[in-house]
Amino acid sequence: MHNFKELKVWQKSRELVKEVYLLTKKFPKDELFGLTSQIRRAVVSIPSNIAEGCGRNTDKDTKRFIDITQGSSFEVETQIILAYDLEYITKEEVNKIWENINEVQRMLRGFGNSLKG
Repeated sequence: MHNFKELKVWQKSRELVKEVYLLTKKFPKDELFGLTSQIRRAVVSIPSNIAEGCGRNTDKDTKRFIDITQGSSFEVETQIILAYDLEYITKEEVNKIWENINEVQRMLRGFGNSLKG
């Protein structure tokens, strides 16, 4: 088992959650139960699955949750692209959040690769 609160990737993913929530506040109100809800659920699942995986008894189980978390990060990345396509956010906002998503993805890969199994 790993102490998830000490992991830099968990800490960074919490920052990403905050950033996405602040960004999605600008989305149209009619998207509240659409894209806004979907992207928020996906981004919250990143630190949540890191924490859940760290609570597992084996590195193999933890690694499975990190793989799921990586998938959620790509889901968020896709939804950011869609938000840009729909003109809810600017190119500058996309670029800023992509940097953070890509950093979390790199950290997840590194953590996953460090696990046995």
